[in-house]
Amino acid sequence: MPVELAGVREFVAAQPAFNLLPKDELDALAALVTPVDLGRGEVLMRPGDPVTRVSMVRSGVLEARTGAGDLIAHLAEGDLAGAWSSMADGTALCQVTALEDTVLYQMPAELILRLRESHPEFDRLVDPQAGQRLRGVRDRMAPASRRLVGDLIRRPPELISPGASIGDAARRMRQAGVSCLPVVENGHLLGIVTDRDLRNRVLAADRDPAEPVASVMTPDPHRIEDTALIFQAEILMARHGINHLPVMRGTALAGVVTSTDMLRTHVRSVVFMAGDIAGRSDAAGVAEAVKPLRDMVHDLVEGGSSAYGIGHAVSAITDAATERLLQLAEHRLGPPPVAYLWMALGSQARNEQTACSDQDNALILSDDYEDAANGDYFKALAEFVCEGLDHAGYTLCPGDIMARNPRWRMPISGWSRTFARWVGEPLPEALMNASVFFDMRPVAGQSSLFHDLQQEVLKLTRSNGLFLGHLVRNALTHQPPLGFFRNFVLISGGEHHRSLDLKHSVLAPIVDLARVYALDAGSPLVNTHDRLIAAGETGKVSRDGARDLVDALDFLSLVRVRHQVRLLKAGKTPDNYLSPQELSPFERGHLKDAFAVVKLMQSAAVAAYRGGMA
Repeated sequence: MPVELAGVREFVAAQPAFNLLPKDELDALAALVTPVDLGRGEVLMRPGDPVTRVSMVRSGVLEARTGAGDLIAHLAEGDLAGAWSSMADGTALCQVTALEDTVLYQMPAELILRLRESHPEFDRLVDPQAGQRLRGVRDRMAPASRRLVGDLIRRPPELISPGASIGDAARRMRQAGVSCLPVVENGHLLGIVTDRDLRNRVLAADRDPAEPVASVMTPDPHRIEDTALIFQAEILMARHGINHLPVMRGTALAGVVTSTDMLRTHVRSVVFMAGDIAGRSDAAGVAEAVKPLRDMVHDLVEGGSSAYGIGHAVSAITDAATERLLQLAEHRLGPPPVAYLWMALGSQARNEQTACSDQDNALILSDDYEDAANGDYFKALAEFVCEGLDHAGYTLCPGDIMARNPRWRMPISGWSRTFARWVGEPLPEALMNASVFFDMRPVAGQSSLFHDLQQEVLKLTRSNGLFLGHLVRNALTHQPPLGFFRNFVLISGGEHHRSLDLKHSVLAPIVDLARVYALDAGSPLVNTHDRLIAAGETGKVSRDGARDLVDALDFLSLVRVRHQVRLLKAGKTPDNYLSPQELSPFERGHLKDAFAVVKLMQSAAVAAYRGGMA
């Protein structure tokens, strides 16, 4: 293949949709590509023009407008012009003009039409609607749902030669903190010696520690390939009653997995962790039980779990830790003098926590509460729980939105007045608080306190155009980082230079829209995914619009958790700052599609709630 043609094929094959085509189809397509230069201001097509070629932008920017002059889209690297026209009657539906000097790769429209008809997934991904292109993208991003034995290997194995003494082996095991040593000579695994062997075959048999370790090793031990499934290793170890299993990578020893490693795969399960937390007797124990959380997130991502499922799993662990800390606080302080309810706020309330979430919480107290008589008790309780969560890895809220702050620890009548004031006078601080406090969920205590308050709040906000309009306007402070020419708008300067803020700029706009729809409908739902589904069903937003936002949410949330897991694998602290270079061209293309969907839906929200924004 000529160098020029190879370059064309490589570029085309890297674009979403085209990267799904079979190799022979790509080769045939690349051979028919014609490079075309378009000068600034030059028109590629006008409404009604016959479209015989589909144009892929190699470099530069195109602008598409309706016949009336309304802007439709800007097309940048990898985007297509003419693909939709070729599906209709073969004539252009809009005017496409070069905004700067542009290089196009043009392909026969007839060929693109045939590919769309014969490859349904390709057809969907070249659709001009960003929402359509996002359909099912999570499934194509998700890794295999089964974990391999090699995933359990965290460090190179400690080895010993067959001629070394038994005493040397014991000392090596103690120094390295391991329970076994593979016996290796010239790169070949000859046997394995374990702590049980030292006990049963040396001490109990009164053997001389100066003897060679080969005399007490288990020769030719059972072994398994690193590409085997974890459950296969578990079965092999159970069948033969062994606690140490050498793992091979081809003919080389990759490491050893132990029964403890296998136990950890279960310890990381939500049910096991929650049960372990519930059995701890102090705050330090709760923190210890939460330690496997990040490994659990890693396992869930590697296992192909959705961001929706991961968020619920992580939040369930936070709930369990909070509830146990409350129980320990009551054990220390005595029974509460009046009824109370501990509220989760923000991402925990929405069941959307990740591996790097801080804590947001508050206390609702019975109206029997008297500050002089009961204040010290609930101050101590809140301090104990918030500090315990902090020690367990849930950092203190930078904005101090926690029950330890007396401002967020009050009787239910006080909460009622506070919410009424926020809704009646939507000042900037009230709108900022709304982004946290209108996402609330009970964790422990007298649940009726929460439900009474929630019903009051939903009555205040339902169909409240003035408040919702202000909420929409405030939500627009979170804009997807997509520029005028479909380029990413990256953070400039500082620690996170040239990155995207996945929390505030990427996901917050969707969370904000879902909150508006839920409050407008008087819906008690809090999870963003659930709110969007309900919004489509209640008509607060079109079904297609709701579905597009759900697909964007699912995709962007998965990008976020996978970014955090990559950091965890590298031994770094997970964060919310992503460099687009971490992603494949496929993922970057869909990232732009997701941002385009959110921008479109933000514009729709402005139109729908314009009356309240005046």
